[in-house]
Amino acid sequence: MNLYSHWILPRLLDFSMRNQMLLPYRQRTVSASRHRVLEVGVGSGLNLPLYRDVDGICGIDPSAELIEYSRQRTKEARVPVVLARASAETLPFANESFDTVVLTWSLCSIRNPLEALRQMHRVLKPDGRLLFVEHGLAPDRGVRRWQNALTPVWSRISAGCHLNRKIDDLVRAAGFRIEDLRTGYLEKGPKLITYMYEGQARRE
Repeated sequence: MNLYSHWILPRLLDFSMRNQMLLPYRQRTVSASRHRVLEVGVGSGLNLPLYRDVDGICGIDPSAELIEYSRQRTKEARVPVVLARASAETLPFANESFDTVVLTWSLCSIRNPLEALRQMHRVLKPDGRLLFVEHGLAPDRGVRRWQNALTPVWSRISAGCHLNRKIDDLVRAAGFRIEDLRTGYLEKGPKLITYMYEGQARRE
């Protein structure tokens, strides 16, 4: 469920700073989209108004409640949007259906992230791209230790969010070749949840 990325995470970072801190990540990721787009974990639709030069967007999320929030934001979208309730681990699309897959702060709460990424690999066209921004395992030993220790409890109280997933390793393990990767902490916020992985990948 993408409740975490669109409700809990922004409040942990302070609601008043949500757009200031996370919007640039969304803008960079979404602006690189091309042609037919699949957004996995569309949540409440925060990305939808940011899309410009694409043919259309299909947004999926397992939460019926969040899909309804997204429907409200389709009014702000400048391109055609279709929404569906679906699981990332069992994408209901044919092979090689999309030119771009967008993933923003969703992988942390997907129950089986590797299978979800394999599904994204499957539905991407051979020359398609995966665009992602996620938080995950930090490089600092002290932060990692706390992430690993707290994740079992944290995941139970935060809609399944895992603090300690190493995003680049998961993307590669699913058969992608990462072409661009930027990592680092947000300027503000607890280090446990603010180490970001931002990148682009293609099918191997």
